[in-house]
Amino acid sequence: MHLDVRDLKSFYYRSALGRAAQKAIRDQVVEFWPEAKGQTVVGYGFAVPLLRPYLATSRRIVGLMPGPQGVMPWPPARKNVSVLCEEMNWPLDTGVVDKLVVMHGLETSEHPSALLEECFRVLGPGGKALFIVPNRAGLWSRSDQTPFGFGRPYSLAQLESQLKLHNLVPERHRATLFALPSNKRFWLRAAPVLEKSGRKVSNYIAGGVLMIEATKQLQAPTRPGIPEAIKRPFDVLGGIKRPIGGRVGEAS
Repeated sequence: MHLDVRDLKSFYYRSALGRAAQKAIRDQVVEFWPEAKGQTVVGYGFAVPLLRPYLATSRRIVGLMPGPQGVMPWPPARKNVSVLCEEMNWPLDTGVVDKLVVMHGLETSEHPSALLEECFRVLGPGGKALFIVPNRAGLWSRSDQTPFGFGRPYSLAQLESQLKLHNLVPERHRATLFALPSNKRFWLRAAPVLEKSGRKVSNYIAGGVLMIEATKQLQAPTRPGIPEAIKRPFDVLGGIKRPIGGRVGEAS
């Protein structure tokens, strides 16, 4: 079940907790990918708040938003890059994406396998995807005050297994949102300290959100290799007739 784009916009842009969450996650995205100069960067779900650092230098940015969620124009006061799309049929050519960010897309999808197939399709050779999902072991997935309390939370092992099934190879992972999902002023003020200390304590257990970077695995060539050569061994006699009886070299 996808969330409504109006609720997502209200959380990330109009609430103190949402703005703090947006900053914490975006800071980690930039640590993964410091730049995207001349590259095509795409966000799916509600990932547009995380794409702003790449607006100035990327070749192209596209914000894909699934139909059941709805779409909003983004970025404000600039040329719109947001597109309403079908969940399993993105308006992108095969292999054109250099960097893909998926947030509030995978855990809310009714067809996660098909969605991952679409992610694989649009990624170019060596393309990288960053999946941001609720941590099954974290507090944010247990609170309906945030968008991470909806959908299917994941453990690290579950998400890695799902990616590998679709030829997306996990490379790096980390967690964020170590602060409590609370709008109380004390916890909002403490959030930066909790984020910093939380990453030192655990790389994924306590964080409310898991982030996994994966690369597109290209299929191995289909030309005959060693196994095929073994099935059809080289004829060492090179046209010489085989003896009718006995071994080579034996008297007949």
